[in-house]
Amino acid sequence: MNTIQDLRLAVLIDADNVPYANVKGMFEEIAKYGTPTFKRIYADWTKPTVSGWKKVLLENAITPIQQYSYSTGKNATDSAMIIDAMDILYTGKVDGFCIVSSDSDFTRLATRLREAGMKVIGIGEKKTLIPFISACDKFIYIEILGRDKTDQDHDHEDDKDDKELKPRVEEHKESLSKVDRRLIKMLSDSINDLADENGWAFLGDLGNFILKKQPDFDSRNYGFPKMLALIKSIDNFIVDERDTGKSNRKHVFVKNK
Repeated sequence: MNTIQDLRLAVLIDADNVPYANVKGMFEEIAKYGTPTFKRIYADWTKPTVSGWKKVLLENAITPIQQYSYSTGKNATDSAMIIDAMDILYTGKVDGFCIVSSDSDFTRLATRLREAGMKVIGIGEKKTLIPFISACDKFIYIEILGRDKTDQDHDHEDDKDDKELKPRVEEHKESLSKVDRRLIKMLSDSINDLADENGWAFLGDLGNFILKKQPDFDSRNYGFPKMLALIKSIDNFIVDERDTGKSNRKHVFVKNK
């Protein structure tokens, strides 16, 4: 997905199904894709289980929506989020939605919003089921947002020798996924699909193409702050960084060996 900074986004948060610890990192991540026009969070605020959220609502200007649980075992919060999402959709005031939840019950909502031409970004925990992930244009795991500060520190070291990349991965022992044959095959097949007559594929196009195949793909899941660092760490690929004539800006192309 293109990171268009002026994209107007409606951020809808299911307080029952995501932790509140990484709210700041969550909104910093959302800012990469656009401006949150609506920021709403849904819960039965009379319950002590969501009390932790109350401390961060004012700091992040999130509007709490009260939804009482009318009966045991029924999630009225989901219904409230879905109704509000459709109301916001029909106002025509947003370009996309960010659904923050680990609940796969929002799969149909995400699908419906995309059918209406909306960009849909999902944010949830690693336990989120595949149907909801697949229904989004992009899905981001909350767990990697907790590591953003460490990753930003590593960004300042990107100009150092590439030999430092492997030790860097070892520092991230909490990485959500491992670089395995399945990932390498997906990267290789995607490069072949996009390659020109000389076998080169533009890295930006490659990232967007892979997201269409696997919405939860993110180099940070593997312990790398950027996709280029991930590609460089794998011996199966060749990287060519071409000058554009502009300072500190290069076009990166990749190729299968």
